[in-house]
Amino acid sequence: MTKKSLWTILGLSLIIVGLTAVILQMIGTQWAFLSFLEIPGRLFAFVTKVIMVIAGFVIIVLARTDWERERQESGGE
Repeated sequence: MTKKSLWTILGLSLIIVGLTAVILQMIGTQWAFLSFLEIPGRLFAFVTKVIMVIAGFVIIVLARTDWERERQESGGE
């Protein structure tokens, strides 16, 4: 498995865990392993879960980008 694949799997797992955590929070339950996020407050937990989803998308985009091709298309070396 390449590093790109590992980063993609990490990003996808962040997206899945974050989205399901937000959905579960909306219906009034939560993942047991994320219950520590509720200590500071519900808003903090919600924002942290949304950041998890956004970070997952960012990790996937950065992992799947072909940086050499981007450099060539932009006119760089």
